[in-house]
Amino acid sequence: MDTIKSSQIRAARGLLNWTRDQLVAASGVPKSTLVRVETEATTPRHSTLTVLRTALEAAGVEFIAENGGGAGVRLKKGNS
Repeated sequence: MDTIKSSQIRAARGLLNWTRDQLVAASGVPKSTLVRVETEATTPRHSTLTVLRTALEAAGVEFIAENGGGAGVRLKKGNS
């Protein structure tokens, strides 16, 4: 899976019980940018999505590619 969707970012934060501020701190992405990405008010740069994905994966999120049921997220085993 090369890229992630806004809905996956929101879901990942939910799984981690993270606020936007916590993801901002973990990723270094400005809060205004994160808000625009999550609300789909902009088409994010690939580099922004990569940084967000890296931060969320480091916290224990696993991104699931579309497989007929749509793209999703889950916690990695052992991170419940």
